[in-house]
Amino acid sequence: MPYIEILAPPLPAERRQKVATAVTDGICDAFSVGPETVTIYFLDVASGAYAHAGVMGALPEEQRIFVKVHAYRRDIPERRKAAAITGPLAEIYGTTAKALAVYFFDRAKDEVAHAGLLSSDAEPA
Repeated sequence: MPYIEILAPPLPAERRQKVATAVTDGICDAFSVGPETVTIYFLDVASGAYAHAGVMGALPEEQRIFVKVHAYRRDIPERRKAAAITGPLAEIYGTTAKALAVYFFDRAKDEVAHAGLLSSDAEPA
């Protein structure tokens, strides 16, 4: 943990690697965690599987991008710093920062389980 879901137009492998590096570096810096804790899921959304304002489809550069960050609760300054992944992602995807949203899904340690154990039971408070 953190787990990051990126719902966006498909990218070629070399640009996807740039996204992985930018997001991992940004989250590690903001949350003071190591890269071994960060997992990213690319959820490709083709233009035919996307609608905005009631209209189906969009050019990839016009499609909104949705990034979900699932992590233990962080303070506002840490989340603010993590939100800075917006700039690099917009650049890599060839869109504007306005078209990209980052949502934080914070969880307490008693709301997360790894290997069958609640994190609150497995880790010191």
